[in-house]
Amino acid sequence: MSELIILGYDDHATAQQAYAKVLDLQRDFVVNLTGLAVVQVDADGKKHVDTPSRIVGASAASGALWGAIFGLLFLVPGFGLLLGGALGAVTGKLGKSGIDHAFKERVENMLEPGKAAVVVMAGKLTEDKFAAAMREFGGTVLQTSLSDEDEKELADELGAG
Repeated sequence: MSELIILGYDDHATAQQAYAKVLDLQRDFVVNLTGLAVVQVDADGKKHVDTPSRIVGASAASGALWGAIFGLLFLVPGFGLLLGGALGAVTGKLGKSGIDHAFKERVENMLEPGKAAVVVMAGKLTEDKFAAAMREFGGTVLQTSLSDEDEKELADELGAG
């Protein structure tokens, strides 16, 4: 089971601090990341994405899954491996797995111009320690889960695409 957590902040500086804290939590084994990014929205509404160059323990399949989920959530062109007809199939499977239109809409509403978010996809997470460590940054939290079966189906669909 993977957790998809979006931490929304009113400013870019807080998001960058929270992003650094998540990386520290990875090193301390509080979270096992399969994806991490900070999304900043400039005054014109354009999204800027920063990701670590490498996340230890992330497989190629989880990387493809992360890219697909990220691309669909934030409509970032070129981010992910969605091609042709696979887009519709993957979008349908995401809707069944907890990342439905309502979740995507809440994410979009969170990311207004001038705001930012840290996007975390975790294979394992010590929730109480993670929440306690992130509490200092405040913000808005959106979270959904992907079952192991959903992840496998999505990865298989991406492989077929």
